[in-house]
Amino acid sequence: MIKVGVIGLGAIGQRLIRGFQEHPEMEIAAVCDSLQTRAKETAAELGGIPSYVDHQEMLEKTELDLVYVAVPPKFHHAVASDVLTKGIHILCEKPLANSVEEAESLLKQAQDAGVVHAMNFPLNYSAGSKTFEKLIKENSVGKLRRVQLKMHFPQWPRPWQQNAWVASKEQGGYVLEVGVHFIQQLQKIFGSVTVKDVQVQFPEDPQASENAILAILELSDGTPVLIDGMSQIAGKEEIAFTAYGDEGTLSLLNWGQLVGGKLGEEILPLNTDESLTDSLVDNLVKAIKGEEATIINFAAGYEAQVILEQLRKG
Repeated sequence: MIKVGVIGLGAIGQRLIRGFQEHPEMEIAAVCDSLQTRAKETAAELGGIPSYVDHQEMLEKTELDLVYVAVPPKFHHAVASDVLTKGIHILCEKPLANSVEEAESLLKQAQDAGVVHAMNFPLNYSAGSKTFEKLIKENSVGKLRRVQLKMHFPQWPRPWQQNAWVASKEQGGYVLEVGVHFIQQLQKIFGSVTVKDVQVQFPEDPQASENAILAILELSDGTPVLIDGMSQIAGKEEIAFTAYGDEGTLSLLNWGQLVGGKLGEEILPLNTDESLTDSLVDNLVKAIKGEEATIINFAAGYEAQVILEQLRKG
């Protein structure tokens, strides 16, 4: 049985707990959160397992095979470093850290520790994004002309994630929270990317995260990538990852819906290949057992961080 510890029990941390619980080869052995009431409540829901407010105490007192780090980004480096020092397999929330230097440090520590080091980038396991990638690799849009990422939010932070750090310039904003998922997909599907020009707008509050970004990036073959982000605007939330080719257009909308069309046709919904659906938790178990697995490791996390920080700083 793989014994799992979870550090950080906010909205994001809670999402994967069920996946760990439901896997027959995994057992949540301990949880930790800076809010004692939240740690105790979650531990009680999990059958009265040990709970901690200090992650170092949890690492000292509990025998663990894997630790899931789901604390806010500015704490990733310190917490993940402590896990890696113990030689424990690690799953870290995105982004890997809160700066390129921290991300590079964690990558080196993870490689030196010789453990499984994984990032939680769910698009790599979902049918919609995997079908998008498959269609691109099958040349369904023809020769690529442009890739575009649109991120429009009526309100940021969104109603379900009202907390100080998600709203902050220091460790929040939608470029970091949402954009990093698609930076990683961009690098995975289309290869290396270079930032050419960035314009970022911020509200009057000096602590607040961006409310608009317009950026031009470039793939290694010169294909332009356009990032168009806005918040505090009229309308519905819209996230669109689109590839324009000389034979057609393909978009992944709002994380999971595929639409597309050939030249001269309308853009219409497309079927996703549900057989491509995969599970991060299943792949973690395989990797820990030394089997072949789909893991987005800290090297990919570092590569995404390099681009992310250039976008955030404008």
